[in-house]
Amino acid sequence: MKADKQTVLRLLKTARGQVEGIIKMVEEDQYCMDISHQLLAAQAVLKKAGVQVLTAHLQSCVQEAIRTGDTEEKIQELTILIDKLLK
Repeated sequence: MKADKQTVLRLLKTARGQVEGIIKMVEEDQYCMDISHQLLAAQAVLKKAGVQVLTAHLQSCVQEAIRTGDTEEKIQELTILIDKLLK
């Protein structure tokens, strides 16, 4: 992985803490809108981590593939990922 490991780990640990908090909220039958807001916050942190990883991939692996002329595999990987993101 080419992304800044500390940044990605920090974001993932934040999301883990949020999910643990959400689980506790559900177990305690807290207000559904409060749970929904926390779910959105956890999703946002995971999205941010995903952007970090994808950006690093584009800046390293994809740029290297462009330099070497070996882009077919990288294009296919990105196409699959974009397809998943759009679903």
